[in-house]
Amino acid sequence: LEAMNPLCTLRYSATHATKHHMVYKLDAVDAYERQLVKQIEVASLDIQGGHNKPYVKLLGVGFEGKKPVAEVELDVQSKTGSIKRMAKKVRVDDDLEQVTKNAMYANYVVGEFSAKTGAQYMDLRFPGGEEQLTVGQAVGDVDDDAIKRMMIKRTIREHLDKELRLRPKGIKVLSLFFIDSVANYRQYSADGVAAQGKFAQMFEEEYTAYAKSSRYNSLFKEVDLSAPASGVHDGYFSIDKKGGWTDTGESNQIGRDSAERAYNLIMKDKERLLSFDTPLKFIFSHSALREGWDNPNVFQICNLREINTERERRQTIGRGLRLCVDQTGQRLRGFEVNTLTVIANESYEDFADKLQKEMEAETGIRFGVVEGHAFAQLAVAGADGDVDVLGAERSEAMAQHLKALGLIDAKGKVQDSLRQAIKDNLVPIPPELEPFKALIMERLRKLAGKLDIKNADDKKPIALRREVYLSPDFKALWDRIKHRTTYRVAFDNAKLLDTCVKALQDAPKVTPTRARFRKADLSIGRGGVLAESTSDSVHETLTETIALPDLLTELQDRTQLTRRSLVDVLQRSGRLDDFKVNPQQFIDLAATYINRYKQHAIVDGIRYTRLGDNHIWAQELFETTELLGYLNTLQTEKSVYESVLYDSDIEFKFADALEKNESVKLYVKLPSWFKIPTPLGSYNPDWAVVVGHDGEDKLYFVVETKGSLVALDLRTGESDKIDCGVKHFEALAVGVNPAKFVKAKTLDGLLAQVT
Repeated sequence: LEAMNPLCTLRYSATHATKHHMVYKLDAVDAYERQLVKQIEVASLDIQGGHNKPYVKLLGVGFEGKKPVAEVELDVQSKTGSIKRMAKKVRVDDDLEQVTKNAMYANYVVGEFSAKTGAQYMDLRFPGGEEQLTVGQAVGDVDDDAIKRMMIKRTIREHLDKELRLRPKGIKVLSLFFIDSVANYRQYSADGVAAQGKFAQMFEEEYTAYAKSSRYNSLFKEVDLSAPASGVHDGYFSIDKKGGWTDTGESNQIGRDSAERAYNLIMKDKERLLSFDTPLKFIFSHSALREGWDNPNVFQICNLREINTERERRQTIGRGLRLCVDQTGQRLRGFEVNTLTVIANESYEDFADKLQKEMEAETGIRFGVVEGHAFAQLAVAGADGDVDVLGAERSEAMAQHLKALGLIDAKGKVQDSLRQAIKDNLVPIPPELEPFKALIMERLRKLAGKLDIKNADDKKPIALRREVYLSPDFKALWDRIKHRTTYRVAFDNAKLLDTCVKALQDAPKVTPTRARFRKADLSIGRGGVLAESTSDSVHETLTETIALPDLLTELQDRTQLTRRSLVDVLQRSGRLDDFKVNPQQFIDLAATYINRYKQHAIVDGIRYTRLGDNHIWAQELFETTELLGYLNTLQTEKSVYESVLYDSDIEFKFADALEKNESVKLYVKLPSWFKIPTPLGSYNPDWAVVVGHDGEDKLYFVVETKGSLVALDLRTGESDKIDCGVKHFEALAVGVNPAKFVKAKTLDGLLAQVT
């Protein structure tokens, strides 16, 4: 073409090797928003209570500086004693018990490991042996075959449910399994005789069981169950010269030839697979089936292998994104028909997050960015029927308007302040663009996406409003709440143990290790890939060999009760058999309930005493202690500060109501240094308020506005801390018109308590 000296070259491609200036671009987000591809939903397998064996999974091996380091997934014990599976970086000779603070890893030590590309491994030493882990391999996990069987079973169920709904519309439903090894699906003897692998056996057993279900058998035969289980599935793998299936990749010519034979075979079957005359509905494969094979009627994709790269994730999903066709070849549109279900062994939140990162890296899509042309195509119809298009100039002006307000940064990146303003429907729109307000807000919601982690460099100092700070009303308020207190605790130990026994007897049932599928819809927009939960499946029990830890030592460390007290509580509760069912869950349950009622006993027996006049929070601390805030602030007139920091929508609405209500004279969001001591840690009340009611004397309040005022809904210990705060202010309630401590989610709730 270049030799012909063309005036121009028009390029049309889905995957440009070299980026050019594009006349028109239809990217992944555009395609999704216009419903030109299938909607994606994820059914993620969620394992619960599977922390009863030392679990180690190798995620990768690399370098930090010149030192080799391995990243592993472990069951880590938090400061509260709960177990959470998380990634940790380890080095040779690291003691995993020290790394995890989990006694279950006693004498588990990191051995040698290799960071060589394509041959990464880590040796794990433990009592009685040593094991070499490759990337993605785990020890101590729940039975892998049981998990794979559950995923196969869920895929069959999703398939049959869709067939029940779509076959009457003339749509053939296909499902696609990706597996790690041909041997798991098809095995060959020394003389070349083929036999089923374990995945094929699992599939036929589960499919046969579903085929007998009355759910899928009806007079109208919406689901085709006429073919035997062996006839509805098949595999497409690389084919060697003898015609056998092989795991050969495409790194050399022999491998490429083997892959080509498989590709040609499935391309011949591509149209035939769409016909009801072909019983084949479930396809097993090793790879992403190469570009070009993405059958439009694949409605389920099940990954029975690790996804090693983010690109592999997008390629895998891509095999099922085309819009489906019916028996006449007619393309059908709409998400109500076109939904791709991905059955994954990771949470849908992680799946969505990784998919978004890959799309950003691979496609150059800028999620969470408002560009100058973002609003150019918005159009509204006038009263006379004429259509007014916002256009490039006004779109650029709108983007500059958002920058001037600090709602997006210089590069157009959406700030948390814009997300909050969108949530509160408080985005300021220039008067000349008011007719476009609804469309602009809709576009901003798509662009904004989820909240980002804040940057500490963005903190700004917030100044005092001195006319409020120096006013007599504020001095009178401060004089009522500035005094410090001390406390003493006394409680009945026998009563506490009786309470703990009763609590354990009434505590929820301890269950064995179980698994369930959590289903979520993925929404791809300019703000990112967001996952919204839609349903959960019933739990299924997984069988595993359990190692019993030292129960008394674990509970003593987490509750600080004596061993004698713990033995008394456990024996009288009658719950010791539950320890054998699921040791870690029982320990978590017992520790949680014992600590909860131990806290209640402490709070019930606490007594506060006001200290002398030299022990106070000095008013001058407002001047000497700098208040820093991000952009989530509200400009004020009645507050001690020029802006109020708010951490939630409830706090924002409460502060806004304080500003607007005429009976409120002044208020302050109490600074973090105003801390009341409690046995459970420091407690920082939310607000101090002065109210002038019906011309009478002013009333003084300390207000707690936590999102929930129901004790059991608050974070562990938070409700008890608030109760300690109540007793602290009761100790200060001396003299005429003292400050009153109240709990209220709204200003109306506060004013209702004015007497």
